[in-house]
Parts: sequence; C-alpha cells; structure tokens
Amino acid sequence: MPCPPTPPPIRYRTPLPTPSALAAVPALGWKGRHHRVLGDIHWSHADTAQAVAAFEAGRAEAEQHSAVGERAMTQVRLALALSFADPARAGDELALAHQLLNGLDQRSNTLLAQVVALIKDAGTDSVPGRAQSLHADIEAAGLPFLHRFVELALAFHHAVRGEEQDLAATISRLRELTATGDFAYFTDIAHFMGALPLPEPSTTRWTKSEDDVRSAWRGLVQARQEHLRTGI
Repeated sequence: MPCPPTPPPIRYRTPLPTPSALAAVPALGWKGRHHRVLGDIHWSHADTAQAVAAFEAGRAEAEQHSAVGERAMTQVRLALALSFADPARAGDELALAHQLLNGLDQRSNTLLAQVVALIKDAGTDSVPGRAQSLHADIEAAGLPFLHRFVELALAFHHAVRGEEQDLAATISRLRELTATGDFAYFTDIAHFMGALPLPEPSTTRWTKSEDDVRSAWRGLVQARQEHLRTGI
C-alpha cells in the first residue's frame, strides 16, 4: 500500500500557556493536534514529564493515522521537551527525529531539531558559534520565527554558565523578537532561567503560579550545572 502524501510543512507555533488554552485542548481532537498542543503548553512550564507523555501520545496517534509528517513534527517536539532536562535521552530522541524527518519537506522542523541540539549541549563551548550559524541558516530559509528558539537556547546556555552580561544581551534580543506579542513568554522564561526579576508585570497567564514556573525553569538550569560538574 503506498504511503499517504506528506502534508505541507506547518510552522511551529507554541500556543500561549494560558488556563483557557489548556482547557480548550480536549475539544481539539486529532484534527486539532490536541496532544501536540498539550505538550507545547507543558514544556513551556518546564513540566518535562507531562510534556513527554503528551508528545508520545501524539506520536502514537500520528502513527495510527499514517501521518508521517505529524509523527516527525511530534518527535522533534518530544526531543525539545527533553533537551532542557535530560540531554542523554534527548540525544536518542533527536536521532529518531532526524530519521523520521529524512525525505520529508519539513525545513522548519529540521532547523528546530538543530535548536534542540543546541539546548541539549547547553553549557558547552561550541554553543554560541553553532547558534550564530543556525541564525544564518534560519534567515536563508525565510523562517524568522525560529530565531526566537535559538535565543531561548542561548538564554539557557548563558544561565547555565552564569554569564550575566551575555544573558542580558540575549534577553534584549528576545524582547525585540517578541515585541508583537508572539512568543512573548519566551522572554519571561529567559528571566526565570537566570533567576532575574521581570522588569514589569508579565502579560502571560500561566496555567500554574508564576513562582512555580520560575522555580521549575531555574531548577532545570541548576540540574544542568550539576550535570556538567559531575557528569551524572
């Protein structure tokens, strides 16, 4: 039986992590990619376990529908969720993502997979140079929304290394990239990573308390610092 045609690439858009967005997820169903949306909401809260469970469910559902494009997209997001918390497993999931992307017309998700690799390696010397090259590739591909993801990866990297000035510069770039309101919560997350106060009250309505989200993101930074220190 021939494989169904690959759907056109869908630009990666993280839904706003609001209580109303979370409440609306069950009504989306398969056509609304409910598991992927749920996973996006959870990873933005640094809730890795719930994000992974949602993306795994989305991948399984895509397999049931023989939706090879959706399966690849969901796999990239699974690796993204893990890249902050579990670099070893993220590497394995990223390898599978590349396999699933092979032969598909999904330039945006192929580039996002490179962002995942940056996050997985956050705290190591190669990250800034690779990020610069990735920015150039994103610009050449005409996918400017992905610049925000590269800057978020850099924010994590600089927070892990305690590079305060570099983190401040990254936050400034993120603020410019999210000035329209799209992905504005990425700027909040970057502050949380660096244990920095927000310069003004946030417009983001998290699904849990802001303090809980702040603590979760800072916890991922501290866990990566410990990982780099001990190798465990």
